[in-house]
Amino acid sequence: MFKPAELKGILFSNEQIVEKAKELGAQITKDFADKDLVLVGILRGSVPWMAELMKHIELDITIDFISCSSYGSAKQTSGTVQILKGLSSSVEGKTVLIVEDVIDSGLTLKYLQEYFADKGADEVKICALVDKPSGRRVEMEGDYIGFVTGDHYLIGFGLDDNQKYRQLPYIGYVEV
Repeated sequence: MFKPAELKGILFSNEQIVEKAKELGAQITKDFADKDLVLVGILRGSVPWMAELMKHIELDITIDFISCSSYGSAKQTSGTVQILKGLSSSVEGKTVLIVEDVIDSGLTLKYLQEYFADKGADEVKICALVDKPSGRRVEMEGDYIGFVTGDHYLIGFGLDDNQKYRQLPYIGYVEV
């Protein structure tokens, strides 16, 4: 298995991630059984997590993607959220579950909660693979959280370092 030279350690194995997806998928199935649910993945980091998670949601769902950024190529947020690619379909009257790789500053997710509410979503919830509360710049919480971690610079399973290492089947960390 490929391991980058910069890798300092593995925090969450592929097996742990799959088990967490099963657990959260079952909870989402239960919580949204009577809802018109659309999973909205935030490109690009959410792709592996969303693909794993939706295998374990036993509902008739739709999926869509949005691309936005508050980081650009930097390692810290600029504080300004930009929508780079909008949705392909309407969320009006639907329940939106935003699927994200990591909640860090919270700026992007807070912005998207308001954005989808303004687009007529009935409710907006958040499912993140990883939560890093130490990085918060706004007050917000995820609704479905895979793992909580400290202030590591994470790579793998969608998380990147300047667009590299998203393909790793685990979540590790590097020094910055």
